[in-house]
Amino acid sequence: MKIKHLLSISLITILSLGACKSTTNPGPTGATGSTGATGATGATGADGAAGAGGPQGVAGVTGANGSNGANGVNGTTGATGATGATGATGAGANGATGATGANGAVGATGAKGATGATGANGANGATGANGATGANGATGANGATGATGANGATGATGATGAAEINSYLFTNQSVSLLSATRLSVPAITQDVVDKGIVLVYCRTTGTSATWNPLPFSDSGNTLSLQDFGVGFLDIKSSFTSGSLDFRVVVIPGTALTNMMLHNPGISLNNYNQVAHALGIN
Repeated sequence: MKIKHLLSISLITILSLGACKSTTNPGPTGATGSTGATGATGATGADGAAGAGGPQGVAGVTGANGSNGANGVNGTTGATGATGATGATGAGANGATGATGANGAVGATGAKGATGATGANGANGATGANGATGANGATGANGATGATGANGATGATGATGAAEINSYLFTNQSVSLLSATRLSVPAITQDVVDKGIVLVYCRTTGTSATWNPLPFSDSGNTLSLQDFGVGFLDIKSSFTSGSLDFRVVVIPGTALTNMMLHNPGISLNNYNQVAHALGIN
């Protein structure tokens, strides 16, 4: 039906065109006809041939290796097989013990060996005890008096006496932390100040202990000879006490030289050595 309608429309159009051509002067343009109804949709055409395949795409990047899977759990240990049976003992019997053989003949006596070396001497016995002392013999007669011997050589000159040495003993003296203790010592002359020496020793009053030289220190308490001059000396103390004895030895320069010369190695810190060398009682 659709084809017939199309053919009819085509014939009408052709006739109309033929009519227009026969007229020398075209007539006025007729009014536009109304739009005809839309024709029915034609049948779908057959599928076209399949197109050629496109080129193969670039291979994708290889993916990272996956992490190793966890180790599987160990299977349980199989049961131990049973021990095999012990084989039977062989049937052979033990052989009989052989008879004891007869004793062999006695061999000939060997030759005498060489004499051994002489042994070492034994240790000496212990020394016997000393015998008793014999009685004294009778006193012999006096011999004749011998001739007088020659006079001996003159001896070296002895050391100078201690007449220049002066020793003082001060008992039950007081010392103070606040001020020096002054002792009067007339033997300290200007010559002693210039050339001699003044030695001072101390000990606790009422004891016979060793004289301690100044400077002296005991458990943080100290005593020292602070100064001396013509006729005096001053003792400095780090504590206060009222029961000390002081021994003062005044040695002039010449006596000091002689003492050191004749008493090498003497210690001036040892009062007993000084007193012995100088003859001090």
